[in-house]
Amino acid sequence: MEFDYFNWIILPILIFLSRLGDVTMATIRHIFVSKGLRKIVPILGFFEVLIWLVAMRQVFSHLDNLACFIAWAGGFSAGTYLGMYIEERLAIGTQMVRIITNEPILELTEALKNTHQGVTVVDGQGAMGPVKLIFTIVKRANKKSVLNLIQKHTPKAFYTIEDVKSFEHGVFSENGKSTPISRLFSVGAGK
Repeated sequence: MEFDYFNWIILPILIFLSRLGDVTMATIRHIFVSKGLRKIVPILGFFEVLIWLVAMRQVFSHLDNLACFIAWAGGFSAGTYLGMYIEERLAIGTQMVRIITNEPILELTEALKNTHQGVTVVDGQGAMGPVKLIFTIVKRANKKSVLNLIQKHTPKAFYTIEDVKSFEHGVFSENGKSTPISRLFSVGAGK
């Protein structure tokens, strides 16, 4: 009896690749929904479900083939990872960096302003005494440079980073210049 290459090698590889594709799209689609990117989401959803249906049909047609089940599960895992990796590389969206420190902040705030980042400073009271809270909204693509400035100027600072879904007004870095947000985006486009 001859080994069935199609059912035990080629078909599982095709199922794996299909699942890799549809789960990658699903992961990116979910992330795009959370960021308010409504125009591309239905297109991704269409192709995601189309690929899923083709792959699912093959699995149900070969219920006696363990390799198809393993390929299905492997494609799901790999697709989740690949979707998160792609989204991270795209660096779409904006984030708020909140810095809390009891160190001198003049050099940090000047460095942020020199890189054309909007900066808001608030006095606060921490567990160990007076602190400064520094808020800045950054494009995800600029996040690493802002974190490098924090490490350079206030290395002991505590900071948090949160995704920002919508914003309006303020100052934002664009092409090396400080630009009011109202000029970067049409009214409500950041929502």
